[in-house]
This record gives sequence, structure tokens and C-alpha cells, in this order.
Amino acid sequence: MQLTTLGRGGPLVSRAGLGLMGMSGIYGAADEAESVATIRAALDAGITLLDTGDFYGMGDNELLLARVLREVPRESVFIQVKFGGMRDPRGMFIGHDARPAAVKNYLAYSLTRLGTGYIDLYQPARLDPAVPIEDTVGAIGEMIDAGYVRHLGLSEMGPETIRRAHAVRPVAELQIEYSLMSRGIEAEILPTVRELGISVTAYGILSRGLLSRDTARLADGDPRARFPRFQPGNLERNLTLLDALEAIGKDHGLTAAQLAIAWVAAQGEDIIPLIGTKRRSRLAEALAALDVTLSAGELAAITAAVPADQVAGDRYDAPQMRALDSER
Repeated sequence: MQLTTLGRGGPLVSRAGLGLMGMSGIYGAADEAESVATIRAALDAGITLLDTGDFYGMGDNELLLARVLREVPRESVFIQVKFGGMRDPRGMFIGHDARPAAVKNYLAYSLTRLGTGYIDLYQPARLDPAVPIEDTVGAIGEMIDAGYVRHLGLSEMGPETIRRAHAVRPVAELQIEYSLMSRGIEAEILPTVRELGISVTAYGILSRGLLSRDTARLADGDPRARFPRFQPGNLERNLTLLDALEAIGKDHGLTAAQLAIAWVAAQGEDIIPLIGTKRRSRLAEALAALDVTLSAGELAAITAAVPADQVAGDRYDAPQMRALDSER
């Protein structure tokens, strides 16, 4: 596993990370034993960056990760935690809270659930419109000074907010959706973070499974059906893009998913793909994609096969899109 620097002069982390969200019921039921085995397999393969959120499974995701953390030297892993998402007893998202007091409260619970004395990177999951980003970042900065956090990150935030945050404390990383089907960051956000020396951890690199034949057609009851790209009409149009990507993959002995992952990884050393999976088989498929070297011509062909303006439907539903600072 290759390593890369997170942010300008920041820590060394693996060239890809493991996203744990799906292990806690976000995309249907998950097998706990298989999830734990997948985390262990990722560490064995050289992945050091593990991404979680305190609202994944209402803390269950952090407890799951804690089982594996007890088995390895703490300094051998880089844990990044998102916070601020509020959910009701049904699991529905009901807002975000990034007040300074809430930042410290969330952090205390995460440290306890993870069984660690510090978190490597701490980041608000979304911009809280009621709280200036300077206040949120200032509170995280206090926790950095106190030794409970080592690096500051942001998630799904736009250029102006990124600049304001970075002026208070150096931002090491921006987590944001980036894939062949979601390329909105290329216009303004990516140039901004590159100017400031901020890395990107890219989630949704398979557009929530839409770029993989095995998961593009959802089973009944799959919560992804609420996303516009999976809804009738849009899904059929998007599957034609998958067909084109699969055709290129066949010529290279690769799956469409592997091509999509290799494409994201090829966009720059400062972009770290997050492999979001709860199964070892999917992890192995994704890891193989990191060994793929694509020529300029191949990258162009892949990009042309999935034109961004031909993707049908937004990446989130309307209420969630309105809540994204990155989409303003």
C-alpha cells in the first residue's frame, strides 16, 4: 500500500481509506463478524486511514471499530471521525449541531466509545447554518491544543467556508463526494483546497453502488432507493452509463467498479479514495483497482463514457441538497 501526505506537511496515511458507514445499517443490514473481519483485512492490506462518524448506528460504528483498535498499536491507524449529525429514534436525520459546547460533548463520547485518548482527525459532518464556522473550528482547535484531537477536517463545505475555517486553524482534509458521476468539486472546490494545501478524502466513489453491476439494482427495502439517481426513469438512464463503463472494463480485464476507483485515485495524490464496504470480497476488488495504472488516453475514455452532464438525478434528495454548503 502506497502512502501519501494528508494536507500540506501533514501525517502520512495510506493511499486509500476504509469507510465504515455501511457497517452500521445505513445501507441495509450488516453482519457484524464480517464487518470486523473486513476492517482487519483492510489493516492487513496496509490501509491505515479509517473513516467513521459518531451518528453511524448512533455510536454503534465507533464501538465496532473499537473492537479492532484493541488489537493493534494505536499509532498504526489514523482515525477520522465526523460529528454533528442529529437523528431521531427512527434513524431520520433532523439537523446538525456544531456549537462549541456540542463539539466538545460529541468528542467526549467518541473518545469513550473508541477507547482511545485522541482522535487523529475530527470534522463537522456538515455546516451548521446557525453557527459560524469560525466558532466550530475554534472549539476543535481548543481540543487540538488539549491533545484530544490531532488534525482538523471539514466535510461537504464550499470554497468560502473552507477559506474561513483555514484562516482560523490549518485544515488538513476535506471529505466530500467525488466520483465519475459526481464531479461538482472540480469547478471551484478542488482548486481551492489545492491552493490551500488541503487533501480530499473522496466518499461515494461508486456513487453508492451505482457504478457496480451487483449493487446498481437494489433489493426491495434498500434505503438507497430514496436517492434520485436510483429512482425510476433516472436509474435506467444511469445504467446506460454503467454499460459504457463495463465495455471499457472488459477490454482491460477489470470490473466497472475497479475502473471507477482507479479513475478517482488517478485524479491526484492529494485525493484519497474511501472504500466504503462491509465485505471482504468487495474490499479485495477495490484494493486490486489501486494497482491499476491508467494512461491519459484511458482516463479520457473513461471520463467520456460517463459524462457528468448525462447523469440523471442529484446525489441527494432535495432537502439534503439544500443542506449542503458544498452545493451552494
